[in-house]
Amino acid sequence: MPFSASDTRDVSASLGRNRLIDMMPEALAKEIEAAGEMVDLPAGTVLFSSGEDIATTLFPFAPTMVSLVVDVDDRRRVEVATIGQEGAIGGIVSCGDLPAYTQGEVQVAGTGLRVPMDVIERLKRDDLFMRDIFCRYADTLLAQVMQSVACNAFHPIEARAARWLLTAQDRSGDELALTQSALAALLGVQRTSVNAVARQLQDEGLIRYRRGIVSVIDRDELKQRACECYARVEAHFDRVLGDEDSDWIKACGANGEPRSDG
Repeated sequence: MPFSASDTRDVSASLGRNRLIDMMPEALAKEIEAAGEMVDLPAGTVLFSSGEDIATTLFPFAPTMVSLVVDVDDRRRVEVATIGQEGAIGGIVSCGDLPAYTQGEVQVAGTGLRVPMDVIERLKRDDLFMRDIFCRYADTLLAQVMQSVACNAFHPIEARAARWLLTAQDRSGDELALTQSALAALLGVQRTSVNAVARQLQDEGLIRYRRGIVSVIDRDELKQRACECYARVEAHFDRVLGDEDSDWIKACGANGEPRSDG
C-alpha cells in the first residue's frame, strides 16, 4: 500500500478530529475505530488511481487534505474536490469494490483512520444513521464537484485561487505546505498565472508565501476576493449535514433505529 500504518499510535486519542466521526453515536464510532487502523499520510501519497477498485474508506484527521483529481489529457489534470477533516474518501458514493473515476492524492500531510470497505458497507446496510450520514455527505461532495465545474469554466484565476485557499484553510489550518507548481496543477492553469496571483495577494497582505509554505493572513479580505462558489458549497454543507444537534440526527436512535416519541 502507498501509506503505512502506525503501530504505536493511539487511535482513540486521535478521534474527535474528523467531523463525520464526531457526529456518530458513541457505539458506532467505537465500532469503526475498532475495525480501522491509523495511517500516516505523507504529502504526495496516492490513495487510489482512476480505474482501481476501492477497498477502503479513509477518514482524514486535521491537518490532512486530499484532492480528487481528474486527468484532462496526458499533460493536464484538474482538482474537482477537496476532502479533509470534514469528511471521508473512498466508497462514499459507490457501494464498495467499484473502480474509482478520479485519483485521490494527499496534498497536505497528516493522519487518518482507514476502514475496510466491507465494514463500511455492512454498517450502511444495518444502521440507519450510517446510511443517512453517508448519503448526506455524498450529496455535499457531489455539490462541491458540480460547483468546481462551474467555477473552473467561468471564474478568473484570482477568485478561484482565493476560493481554494479558503477551502484548504478550513481543512488544514492557517499554514499550508504547498508549492505554486502544485497549486497551478490543481487549478489547471499555468504556473506563471498562479505566481502572479500569489504575488499580488502577498503584496496586499492577504497571504504570506515563504519556502513552500502558504500562510493565510487576512481571511476576511480573502473571502471578498473569492468567487461565490466557496460560500455556496459551505452553505449547502451546513444545510445538508449540519452538526450534532441537527433534526435528522435526532430522528435516529443511538443504534440506528428511529427514535420513538412514545
